[in-house]
Amino acid sequence: MSMITATTWVPRGFAAPFPTKYAFDEEEYSRIAKLAKLQLEDAEEDLEEAQEEEKKITESSSSKVEVNGSGKSKQQDDEEIDDDLKEYDLEHYDDDLEDTNGDPVAMFTNTKSMMYYQNDEEDPYITLKDDESEDEDRENLQILATDNLLLAARIEDEVAHLECYVYEDEADNLYVHHDIMLPAIPLAVEWLDFAVGKAAGDSKGNFVAVGTMDPDIELWDLDTVDMMYPSAILGQGAEDLQEDKGASKPKKKKKRSKGPNDAYHTDAVLSLAANRHHRSLLASSSADKTIKLWDLNTTKAAQSYSHHTDKVCALAWHPTESTVLLSGSYDRTVVAKDMRAPASAPPRWGVESDVETVKWDPLDPNYFYISTESGTLHFHDARNAPSKPEQSKPVWTLAAHSEALSAFDVNPFIPGYLATGSVDKTVKLWDITPTGPTQVVSRDLGVGRVFSTVFAPDREVGFRLAVAGSKGAVRVWDTSTNRAIRTAFAAKTADGPLKLDASKEVEERMVALDEDSESDSEEGEDEAEGGADGWESMEE
Repeated sequence: MSMITATTWVPRGFAAPFPTKYAFDEEEYSRIAKLAKLQLEDAEEDLEEAQEEEKKITESSSSKVEVNGSGKSKQQDDEEIDDDLKEYDLEHYDDDLEDTNGDPVAMFTNTKSMMYYQNDEEDPYITLKDDESEDEDRENLQILATDNLLLAARIEDEVAHLECYVYEDEADNLYVHHDIMLPAIPLAVEWLDFAVGKAAGDSKGNFVAVGTMDPDIELWDLDTVDMMYPSAILGQGAEDLQEDKGASKPKKKKKRSKGPNDAYHTDAVLSLAANRHHRSLLASSSADKTIKLWDLNTTKAAQSYSHHTDKVCALAWHPTESTVLLSGSYDRTVVAKDMRAPASAPPRWGVESDVETVKWDPLDPNYFYISTESGTLHFHDARNAPSKPEQSKPVWTLAAHSEALSAFDVNPFIPGYLATGSVDKTVKLWDITPTGPTQVVSRDLGVGRVFSTVFAPDREVGFRLAVAGSKGAVRVWDTSTNRAIRTAFAAKTADGPLKLDASKEVEERMVALDEDSESDSEEGEDEAEGGADGWESMEE
């Protein structure tokens, strides 16, 4: 099984032209050892709790002694078997060996004391030099100024990882540049242009924040490949690691809190939103019903908010009012909160079902959109806040899909251009006019249930739409090559660099990752759903 739960773009010009390879030195070894120790302690703590629970159940249910046919108890049989196997010492089979000094001997006994060489030229044991292979690797890792990165959170056979694709628009090419292993099922991905953990004078960066079913948020450097652990962690995992730094003797790990608190999340992280004006701020929302505001300079929670009564699943910063955060929840309300006034009661809007996604209109930030589980899209004027959520009056509502409207995006360059995606497996493109929305195209792109629809972030590729979903497929669709889109938006783009010629016939373009290697069974499933290639559509 393969599934993509979230995607996001990286704008052009932020990725390093030649990403560096992960360097495993003494300092990094020490950092990884501490992180691994924390993970081991977590696992041991969970095992102890499970054993204690099992022991209680066993004691309560074993008041009678089980007797076999020979009149011996089961316990006596077990003791006789133990005597027979005693010579093999199986109880200590997995124990670490000890050297002459009493220190444990691991599988790789001299890892910490290994000598590291800056390059193969300095290593006396390497006689075959690989300058040519290094040049080839460097060329393969190169990212051009005209390339976009596309990040996709994937689950494949119960293994979670983040795939970093390079999208070459002119070459119609999409390929995996590198990937990052994740600790749990990823639910939210947000690109950061802030250099986490770097020198204060060099704040420009290319990082990604990943929220998973675990309560911690991991921050990864996208300009370094083959990293083993994140550059930083937001959550209790980071606090535990900070406590262990400089300690001569490891401290006992604090037990994780079960209930919400102000310092970190205690349940799955459902949404992330980077503040593009205050670049060191990251907002996160969780199933623990709270919203956290993180300072990326200190990797600590600067503020915690609890103005929702159920899971908070969607966040969006206001495009111009940089301290206003829009949040949507399973409590069927949306809140526009000014982060500077944590104690004040924020305006609140109500909807008919659980909120799926919220977004501000990038071209008119007085308005915002809400998508819901019922497949409805709401368009609200933020200046008209109701006195009670149930009295909310949207500018218009749209029954966009027959099932949950799981993803949508508003084009930042083309007025009134909207894309929606749903678990009904369709992607729809809309033209928002003063009288309301008009459907332009509806298609099944063969990605299964749609979990992500995101427009490219650069004007040069403003019509490109990335779509992904439950089949683990990624599609980048150049919607400007669609005849219906060209007709609908020709007038709106007539005076800009994205000008469309509606009279010109153009072959449609859509790039898919490893499209030729898709299985026959998947194609058969597509045919059963009404079109193997996904191009049977309704166009108005």
